[in-house]
Amino acid sequence: MVYGASGHSGRLVTRRMCELGLRPVLCGRDARKVAAFAGDLDLDHRTAAITDPNALGGALRGVGVVLNAAGPFSRTAEPIADACLRAGAHYLDITAELPSIEAIARRNDEARRRKLMLMPAVGFDVVSTDCLAAHVARRLPHATRLAIAVTNLFSLSRGSAQTLLENVNRGTVRRDGGLTPLPLGSVERCFDFGHGRSAALNVSLGDLTTAYYTTGIANVETYVEATPLTRALLGACRSFGWLLDTAPAQAWLSTWSEALPMNLGSSEGRTMVVVAEAEDEAGRRVCARLRTPEAYEFTGFTAASIANRVLAGDFEPGFQTPARVYGRDFVLGFADVAREDIE
Repeated sequence: MVYGASGHSGRLVTRRMCELGLRPVLCGRDARKVAAFAGDLDLDHRTAAITDPNALGGALRGVGVVLNAAGPFSRTAEPIADACLRAGAHYLDITAELPSIEAIARRNDEARRRKLMLMPAVGFDVVSTDCLAAHVARRLPHATRLAIAVTNLFSLSRGSAQTLLENVNRGTVRRDGGLTPLPLGSVERCFDFGHGRSAALNVSLGDLTTAYYTTGIANVETYVEATPLTRALLGACRSFGWLLDTAPAQAWLSTWSEALPMNLGSSEGRTMVVVAEAEDEAGRRVCARLRTPEAYEFTGFTAASIANRVLAGDFEPGFQTPARVYGRDFVLGFADVAREDIE
């Protein structure tokens, strides 16, 4: 089942699943939109709101794997994961939200007892970043610090915009295994994204948790390239985050995000670049770079591929991360992906 199938990411994931020969059941809260999209692909569909546990349970009847594509995942991940655990279905999603991933990780023991896998973040982030983190960690087995940086973030879906707006005042970093507050955009580092070293600013990506579980490295930082737009946005978060975090401001911003177009337009020719850098106590450092197709398009491929593998029985019970289960080279199995070590 694909929940949130009528959204931008849900549509991409569903179409990639169909290309793999899968026939997913489509589900969401808006019966009209879900039915229309399901009709286009001749797929079965169901309707359930995340606020109705009984309806969710009924929608999951006969379903073995659920792919949650409905953001913001702060609102959808736990209710759908709960329904999956009750119904005996594996749970996947495409979040990059740190709090949502942490919430799913706390269900590890329950999922293991039920022999079910909970794997959040099977989209561009964190599949690409997780695999690259695992790669540099293998090259430097005793690394104690890990930094991950991303560039070429071109656009936002409605769900992604809502996620960003909900977390404008919540900067975080991992230190000695624990999550520690750190204001967004308050740390600047340089990374080589392929056109010389460029400045990047700290943000709170889901890799602060997934990379920790995948590599065991206790100190993790995540960054985004410091374009003028990024600097302005993160500067506003630092200066006005307290205001944007108030209930009236969040209500207004939520209304604004709902007005964003469903279709983000063509992603043809766009690429993403990820850099991962590991360092040990002796100061030895290794670095690698990964190029992928545009984030939303690539999410369709990675999420559909992982869902297909889980359906085929390729999974491990409990909370899991992509590279931990499928290996650091998993990302290289997709078209137009290239990895290189940086000296």
